Amino acid sequence: MAIRTTLLTCLSMLAFAGNSILCRLALMERHIDPLSFTTLRLASGALILYALVCFSSRRASATPVAQAATSARQSGSWLGAIALVLYALSFSLAYTNMESGVGALILFGSVQLSMLLYGMIKGERPTALSMVGLLISITGLVLLLLPGSSAPPLGAAGLMAIAGAAWGWYSIRGKGAANPLASTASNFARAVPFSLMALVPLLATLHWDARGLTYAILSGTVTSGLGYVIWYGVMKQLTVLKASTVQLSVPILTAIMGTALLGEVLTLQLMVSCILVLGGIGMVMVSKGRQQTH
Repeated sequence: MAIRTTLLTCLSMLAFAGNSILCRLALMERHIDPLSFTTLRLASGALILYALVCFSSRRASATPVAQAATSARQSGSWLGAIALVLYALSFSLAYTNMESGVGALILFGSVQLSMLLYGMIKGERPTALSMVGLLISITGLVLLLLPGSSAPPLGAAGLMAIAGAAWGWYSIRGKGAANPLASTASNFARAVPFSLMALVPLLATLHWDARGLTYAILSGTVTSGLGYVIWYGVMKQLTVLKASTVQLSVPILTAIMGTALLGEVLTLQLMVSCILVLGGIGMVMVSKGRQQTH
């Protein structure tokens, strides 16, 4: 990869890891409740993405701002928005009772496993190597959930698995988007009303302070909005195999950042689980790459 592509790839992976860190920073000391965090994240993400859509349209073709915004609104889908809000809500709720590295591993594992299973359902024929890799990854996730110092509560783990499956579904739906930036902006905006509806029954429990608001807005604008834009730009320079494989770094980056910034402990149980999950997924990616070259 060119130096510029490599640097932007690293930056986007740091942004993905940063989502977990910002969410934990906001929730671990109750600076904000998870539903308010999610709503602010989606709303601020929609605003920055729409601003980028308008800026890029004006720069490329002098399209009026109103016309660019209208075009962006028509790019997304309500199903995409439902998948996005399901991911974002489950993600935040899970992180009220789970460390960042553990959460990122479950999230990432669930995303990849759900996409692999979808491919199998759609008729992709798995190789022996990919099946072995899939079983190793599942073993790693099971190991993480066994009683031990790194094991998360099953409820939180289940929510994060739902978040991963929802993000996998969102990724599959968005794979063929003609304009990923406009589509993402539209889906973020469409997701906000669903998030607001989830707030209504729990109005009495909502709370936030300045730090909580800051973390939520940073998550929406920087690590989600700008992070996704950078990633979409980078993906044009990467093969599907490279784009999938490079994301193996996200749980590791999150665990390291969680240790440095949140004081979380990098336990042997978490490290072994990381090796199994990421190694297994890596085997699947290598197997798919070999299939594509035949």
